[in-house]
Amino acid sequence: YIPTNVISITDGQIFLQTDLFNQGQRPAVNAGISVSRVGGNAQIKAMRQVSGRLRLDLAQYRELAAFAQFASDLDKATRDQLTRGEKLTATLRQPQFAPVAVERQVAILWAATNGHLDDVETAKVGEFEAEFMRFIESTNEGLLPAIAKEKALSDELIGQLTKAVTDFKEQTGYGKPAEPKRAEPKGEEAESADSKPSAESKPSEAKKD
Repeated sequence: YIPTNVISITDGQIFLQTDLFNQGQRPAVNAGISVSRVGGNAQIKAMRQVSGRLRLDLAQYRELAAFAQFASDLDKATRDQLTRGEKLTATLRQPQFAPVAVERQVAILWAATNGHLDDVETAKVGEFEAEFMRFIESTNEGLLPAIAKEKALSDELIGQLTKAVTDFKEQTGYGKPAEPKRAEPKGEEAESADSKPSAESKPSEAKKD
């Protein structure tokens, strides 16, 4: 390819990379180099809402993944970004000859880009997607048709998606639920707690002569 501004003034191009193909990504599209001037305009608003930063996130993930091969110590932010990239890549995989309805794509990409798949094992992302769709259809059958009809994610629909993915993970056990924080004692409660003798401490008995 020609890495110049000539690419940006054309109708776009898809750049395929051998390394990605060998890693099992099919089609092996390099999101950082590929250019599209039409794709965004052909999408519904809901898709643009959930995939706006997807291309940039994937491009950054590829760069970090290449760097991580030679780095022995990575900070938490870098590890989190690599984890998010793995989940986003797994989310984009689908069986051959099995097209996915746009409203389902929107729901899954919304969950992935908002971090709801970060604590799901990469190998189970496909299973998560299928079960999550069945859960939505059984508990809120109007959600997916509403996304398809409105073609945009309103605050109400985002609220429904948030509730759906939260309830789904709690009921199915996907991910690692955060432990609730204990409230710190305040004022007199803290003082009384400090003044109470511990259960293990006992008053010493006087020795008999």
